[in-house]
Amino acid sequence: MGRIVKVSGPLIVAEGLADASITDIVLVGERRLRGEILSMTGDRANIQVYEETAGLGPGAAVNTTGSVLSVELGPGLLENIYDGIQRPPEEIRELTGAALTRGVEIPALNRERVWDFNATAQVGGKVAGGDIIGTVRETSAIEHRVMIPHGINGEITAIQSGEYTVLDTIATIKSEDGKTSDITLMQKWGVRKSRPYKRKHLPTIPLQSGQRVIDTLFPIAKGGTAAVIGAFGSGKTVIQRQIAKWSDVDVVVYIGCGERGNEMTDLLTEFTEINDPRTGEPLIKRTVIIANTSDMTVAAREASIYTGITIAEYYRDMGYDVAVIADSTSRWAEALREISGCLDEMPGEEGYPAYLSSRLAQFYERAGAVECQCGGEPTRKGSLTVIGAVSPPSGDISEPVSQATLRFVKVFWSLDANLARKRHFPAISWLNSYSLYLDNLSSWYDKNLGVSFLKNRENAVALLAEENSLNEIAKLVGKDSFSAAELLALETAKLIREDYLQQDAFVDVDSYSSYDRQVKTLAMILEYDTLARGALQRGVSVKDLSAIEAKTRISRAKTVNDYKSEYEKISADMTAQIKALISGGDAE
Repeated sequence: MGRIVKVSGPLIVAEGLADASITDIVLVGERRLRGEILSMTGDRANIQVYEETAGLGPGAAVNTTGSVLSVELGPGLLENIYDGIQRPPEEIRELTGAALTRGVEIPALNRERVWDFNATAQVGGKVAGGDIIGTVRETSAIEHRVMIPHGINGEITAIQSGEYTVLDTIATIKSEDGKTSDITLMQKWGVRKSRPYKRKHLPTIPLQSGQRVIDTLFPIAKGGTAAVIGAFGSGKTVIQRQIAKWSDVDVVVYIGCGERGNEMTDLLTEFTEINDPRTGEPLIKRTVIIANTSDMTVAAREASIYTGITIAEYYRDMGYDVAVIADSTSRWAEALREISGCLDEMPGEEGYPAYLSSRLAQFYERAGAVECQCGGEPTRKGSLTVIGAVSPPSGDISEPVSQATLRFVKVFWSLDANLARKRHFPAISWLNSYSLYLDNLSSWYDKNLGVSFLKNRENAVALLAEENSLNEIAKLVGKDSFSAAELLALETAKLIREDYLQQDAFVDVDSYSSYDRQVKTLAMILEYDTLARGALQRGVSVKDLSAIEAKTRISRAKTVNDYKSEYEKISADMTAQIKALISGGDAE
């Protein structure tokens, strides 16, 4: 047992801990507040405390537990909300009242709830860490696959289906050296160590978000990494919530790192009420929420992203596609900076610790499309996609967190404050954003969406770039000097911007757009461009081409319910109307 000699915000210094190690969890003071050892010199330790340190002073007791910061993994994680170190605030509130009391310890997984375990392995079978031995229906949306904890292997000597709590023994494993291990529905894992896998593969399947600017222009692969970067009010949270709601993954882990409390309340309410398009059930049934609001301690905020991504890895190991939404890593980096300052470490750029880049790398590198670790089972694959938000001051991406993040992610969604002010959402800049997954995904696109999809994408990007160049010229000499083809390019680019890339998150039919709808919508817009360019050569004016009735219907097409038949009608009418203009032009 040690004693406190110094308290500095979330950091305390204790001596008499010669038997402790770095990363050990300790219990501080009479309230037994949890903390983690950051560094040691002799028997003196620097400890970050995960709760408010008010009331602590020199001489208070510090006891080491000998264990590292870990999370409980098992059925019951989904539909739950946890703080940064996996404490359930709802259960704490029920126990202590509205004012959350410090030092309250409540297990992350309910110890009394009974689960119906269906054994899929048999007595006498050989198993190893990662092997699935049974299933539990965790929610109506997700089947929980019970795995052998890593580090245990041998022969099953006992296993039986039935109703169990997370602490009951469901199976017994006997290793080759005669050691017996009891297997329960729950296992623990240290959050700062990534869970093992057999091998990591190149991600080759896109994650469909239902957001046209993302899926068409700047896609992310399942198992990939992305950063959404923008100034305050540019729509980062809205984009991440849209991805969480609509992406075609099995499980979502949403990490609210330093977010405002009312935003997390809105998120929980929304996820509870909205129906998942994949299952028809409330979205919360395949979601885990880690909420570490801005008024909580910075030490717990620093731990929150590790807690969230460890839970995500657990479901990935079951063979699921998982998405981690981290909002925002800037506030996580600010927590690192505050803790580093308390440790009197040499500051790096803008006061951030010198190890900021390596910590960000450790987080994003845990993403991937992997072949899961298992013994004698058939190979199973899972993926973990990480999407982090960055909030640079005044939108200046030259600051350290943005620059460090861009070194490790392969997709950059750059939010434009000017677009946001014009109420163009998602406010993702088509000029500054990029995706490095297009080459990996091209085979999937050609096979599933047709070879014309990527060609149409290239044409759309070219038209948007041409529009930007023409607008710069127009500022100098005006539009009167533009040719008919250039004026048409501006009209088509406007269709792409306003009637394709722009979406309304509050209109159900437009909030989510399937791949099929995206393919047909973009093809229809570019068909107009092709037909109109042919008409220009026959003497038809851009003004007449812009005034046809079919073009107006294209502008409303994204809100049509029965889009397939409507798009066919628009295309047929558009062809007829442009032919009529050509006939009139020829007659003249």
